[in-house]
Amino acid sequence: MSIQAINSRNQFKGTIKEIVPGPVVSEVDVETPAGIVTSVITSRSISDLKLRIGTEVLALVKSTEVSLAKV
Repeated sequence: MSIQAINSRNQFKGTIKEIVPGPVVSEVDVETPAGIVTSVITSRSISDLKLRIGTEVLALVKSTEVSLAKV
């Protein structure tokens, strides 16, 4: 799967620096040129996306929600 276009203006490309696992949701800290962006996503999504420290991601920010897309 690849992202060809997305209408979100607040996008931050970065690298995962820390994952704080939880039983249902986990925190993912992404280091970007603008600073650290933290996303709270399901632990299952971390597993499904095979997210690890050092993985390059795209943080998509909308209001108070931060989504991640693996690049």
